Amino acid sequence: MTAIARRQGPRRVTALLAAAAVLVTAPALLVTTARPTPVLAAPSSPGDEGGTKKLRDALEAASKGHVEASARLQNSKKRQVRLGTQLKEVEERITVLTEEVGVIAAESYRTGRLTPVSALLNSASPDAFLERAAGLDMIAQRNDRQLRLLGESLDQAARAKAAIDAEVKEQARQVAVIARKKKDAEKALAAVGGNPTGGFISANSPLAKSAPRNSDGSWPRESCTINDPTTSGCITPRTLHALRQAEANGYRRHTSCHRSGGGGEHPKGRACDFSAAAGGFKNESATGGDRSYGDAVASFYVKNAGRLGVMYVIWYRKIWMPGTGWRSYSGGGSPAADHTNHVHLSML
Repeated sequence: MTAIARRQGPRRVTALLAAAAVLVTAPALLVTTARPTPVLAAPSSPGDEGGTKKLRDALEAASKGHVEASARLQNSKKRQVRLGTQLKEVEERITVLTEEVGVIAAESYRTGRLTPVSALLNSASPDAFLERAAGLDMIAQRNDRQLRLLGESLDQAARAKAAIDAEVKEQARQVAVIARKKKDAEKALAAVGGNPTGGFISANSPLAKSAPRNSDGSWPRESCTINDPTTSGCITPRTLHALRQAEANGYRRHTSCHRSGGGGEHPKGRACDFSAAAGGFKNESATGGDRSYGDAVASFYVKNAGRLGVMYVIWYRKIWMPGTGWRSYSGGGSPAADHTNHVHLSML
């Protein structure tokens, strides 16, 4: 062995050890195909959730406003139904009481408006006197009671009608809010070419179990308090419920929810990205079975938006929101930005 070989020996050993370390720590690099398709940890394009911060804020405000107004509208309609039932019952009671009061009035007219004094003076005997006195007392009590009940029922009917009128006005206000929020969303989406388009909807999508709501039908305010099973971060309870419902219905490919960097819903624990490919996020648009899988995930969340509290879904250059339906969407040209390699879910 020459001096040069002896000097190069340690260098060769060091190089071999470094190469071995690369092979151990990066097995994905051993896979070779005709066209490399690296698997990404998660979509990392700055615009991968919903474009600019201004657009994301506008979409969030429009979607939340629509959902909240819709809940208030439905609650108002329910109250109107209850008030209508109460009004019907009161009106039926008024009809009966009016007839009874009419009979009493007719009897009084027929007897010549018999007064208590004349009735008692015309008594033929002490016993008749007592009977007439008792009868007069009963008639007076009955008249007072029936008239009081009739008056109370008329007041109740008036209040019920006023309350129904108020609910009708409330519904008109909420319908106006829904229309305004839809226009806000359309205006925001117009900046990214958000024209109405066909989308991913399937009647065969499974039904999810509903997430908990407040007693008035609104969604509880939630923060990032639950450990995210897909990352080391946190998510909201409602986001976890939506994730678990997808898994329960067979959508179990790689998913990433919380991300600490960037804007949008991921750092808040209110968003998840569902890889179209089975092995993870690939830097290429999904085709074939992978695209069908993405279609199915998007359809599942659209069908169950009201049950789960979905704010919007983005998939394959399209975005869905309550009130607007599917609209075209362009995020910047890359598979991550255009959401052609993953389905994005944002939660309320």
